[in-house]
Amino acid sequence: MIGVIVNTVLIVAGSLIGLLCKKGLPQKLIDSVMMGLGVCVVYIGITGALKGRQTLLIIVSMVLGIIIGTAVDIDDKLNRLGEWVNRKLSRGDGGVSLADGFVSGSLLFCVGAMAVVGSLNAGLLGDNQTLFTKALIDCVSAAMMTVTLGIGVVLSAVSVFVYQGTIVLLAGLLEPVLTDWAVCEITCVGSLMIMCIGLNMMKITKIKVANMLPAVIFAPLLCTLWDAVSPLL
Repeated sequence: MIGVIVNTVLIVAGSLIGLLCKKGLPQKLIDSVMMGLGVCVVYIGITGALKGRQTLLIIVSMVLGIIIGTAVDIDDKLNRLGEWVNRKLSRGDGGVSLADGFVSGSLLFCVGAMAVVGSLNAGLLGDNQTLFTKALIDCVSAAMMTVTLGIGVVLSAVSVFVYQGTIVLLAGLLEPVLTDWAVCEITCVGSLMIMCIGLNMMKITKIKVANMLPAVIFAPLLCTLWDAVSPLL
């Protein structure tokens, strides 16, 4: 778990650095950083989305995920949670919802091959090298995102700890499900959401990305189902 702990701590550290930098920056500069960071996030999403191998599976995962997410209205519940935390903190976050930073950070830090493969290596082999590398990248990303999205980004460290920690602890059980193909599809589905986050950051769209989150669960499940059914066809 040492790799997961280091990853979590560096996200918190990066977020705190971002908060300190934000206080001394004029709004015009913050808006410019938001635009530039949004372009970078879209680029990250595009490169990850190209790793998908089965387009039909991606489409089905997204459709099912959006149906479930919209029915439950995850976006609304996260926003209400963010508003509640804002009230408890007694002061706002510059008009930026905590939910925005939390969802954006959670997706950016949890989705991708490094998160899954690194956690599997840590759980199965005791090799934390991949997670250490990811931790440094996440630290820098957290600092940049916090400047524009606020303190909500630091909360995504909890998502990273729970998500990667679960994979490490259950590595032996999850290894058959998280095949190379499944990891590619998870990366692709998650990267499509990251693209949406980038477009939202540039204020081009107002996509409720949180309502797409269940798609990340459907992707590996459909891969497993496909592997089980395809020999019978």
